[in-house]
Amino acid sequence: MKALVFGTEPDGWKAPADAPALMRNLAVSPVGLRDVPDAAPLRPDWLVVRPLLTGICGSDSKQVLLDFGEGGADSAMIAFCSFPQVLGHEVVGEVVSLGPQAEGFDVGDRVVLNPWLSCRPRGIDPVCPSCEAGDLSLCWSFTSGDISAGIHTGVAADATGGYAELLPAHSSMLHRVPDVVPDDRAVFADPFSVSLHAVTHNPPPPGGKALVWGAGSLGLCAVALLRTLYPDVDVAVVARFPHQAALAKELGAHLVTAHEPGDEVLETLAQWSGGVLRRHPDQPGLPMCHPGFVDVAYDTVGKPDSAAISARLLTTRGTIVKAGVHAPARWEWSPLDFKELRWVGSNAFGIETVNGVRKHAMEHYLELAAAGRVDLSPMLTHVFSLDQWRDAFCTIADQANSGAVKVAIKP
Repeated sequence: MKALVFGTEPDGWKAPADAPALMRNLAVSPVGLRDVPDAAPLRPDWLVVRPLLTGICGSDSKQVLLDFGEGGADSAMIAFCSFPQVLGHEVVGEVVSLGPQAEGFDVGDRVVLNPWLSCRPRGIDPVCPSCEAGDLSLCWSFTSGDISAGIHTGVAADATGGYAELLPAHSSMLHRVPDVVPDDRAVFADPFSVSLHAVTHNPPPPGGKALVWGAGSLGLCAVALLRTLYPDVDVAVVARFPHQAALAKELGAHLVTAHEPGDEVLETLAQWSGGVLRRHPDQPGLPMCHPGFVDVAYDTVGKPDSAAISARLLTTRGTIVKAGVHAPARWEWSPLDFKELRWVGSNAFGIETVNGVRKHAMEHYLELAAAGRVDLSPMLTHVFSLDQWRDAFCTIADQANSGAVKVAIKP
């Protein structure tokens, strides 16, 4: 089968002379379209799925475009992956074959992929405490069993991903898609679930104010679910590009502001929320908002400015939820202790509780999408064939001109 492999020799492609830096990185990235053995069940209770549409996750694009930033080479997560990899875990697909012990699905079923290679897919019995609790992304077994090391499909050498003509999956990793939910909506099951976990584990108070930093896929999904599940909460968004800002407004954000310059961002958000800015007349730098009246900031970017400005803006004992992934960097974090803020990480998704109902995050999303309560299809801005994979990543590398939000591969 054809598959996009990371961990191979570059193809010798050259970027245009005036290309953005990330596009130039693509010329030397160890990635290329290759012929590899057809995907097959990794264990007797696994299946094989034909991807119909695979979204390009931000983590995938950072990896392929070598967008690690300074200090990004020493990642603690390197122990939880194996190479070479066929990336791609935001998958809508169709079941094409079953292992001899596979249950719960029939050939032809349309499914979305829950990519976590946790205890059940690996055949670990009994399952670990995290899996028992439904915290699949916190599984203890990501390097255990007879499947290669990897937290999810696409970062384990043998659990190949959706940038390919076929992929293997365990039945616990699949959720049937309702007929009324088309592929261009189903493909958002993964990023919506990431934001669902971040928000529902750290919800805004009734009638409160929430800030969403970033208007890519995770940020826009956060806006959509905040407006759907917490309609009495005011939502502000920091967007980098005008096309992202337009989508944030379309999804119901009450205020959208640019991401720079930092002092103007702070002033705009303080005015919106009623916060009071404090600035030393002789000291340059960003002011502090105190008192502040933003209750929670969902940081889907994870860069120094998103953390620093959120911390200065928040109310006393407010919360920064770090859902975005970026290389480590310094930021001025004295507001953390001064305001007694909570700075918490948020890792993907598992079994989640929404309005008292406990089930897998993707099932919550598919139910909302089937009922017409959430429509994220305008976020899908570009679709490319597998042969056009390089065009897809160039489109992401040049978002300012391409207008890209969610880019997908259609193998």
